Amino acid sequence: MPDHYLHISLSDQRLTLWQDGEAVLSYAVSTALNGAGERNGSGQTPRGWHRIRARIGAGCAPGTVFVGRRPTGECYSPALAEAHPERDWILSRILWLCGNEPGKNRLGDVDSMRRYIYIHGCPDTEPMGEPRSHGCVRMRNADIIELFDRLPAELPVLIEE
Repeated sequence: MPDHYLHISLSDQRLTLWQDGEAVLSYAVSTALNGAGERNGSGQTPRGWHRIRARIGAGCAPGTVFVGRRPTGECYSPALAEAHPERDWILSRILWLCGNEPGKNRLGDVDSMRRYIYIHGCPDTEPMGEPRSHGCVRMRNADIIELFDRLPAELPVLIEE
């Protein structure tokens, strides 16, 4: 195991930051409603070793709305949600994951980065601790901001059942 990495447990719906063999932060998360899987179009959360390929949203206000990894100029609110019920809300910060295991979560039709698999904020009304996402790892906005500020790009991430 690396000295510093994120561990995401699909069975526990938890994300833990490990540093020098010690769990230093842990959060309830929400992974894919469709369970674990790597295939493009599956709506599942990919397993295996990944790394944080891009950190997006530094300095943005909590609740900033992202579409296509770009801030829209909107800030999430119940009124905005009511006006756009079809949106899968990506809020506050994005940690874009890249698979490290060719054939498992990298390249071809199992490429996590091409699937746009993120760790990201979501509306605080969404439940944590239960699978509800379309494949990404959802977090509370305050939690993703706290985590984002502590992580470098290229940090290893292990996702496992």
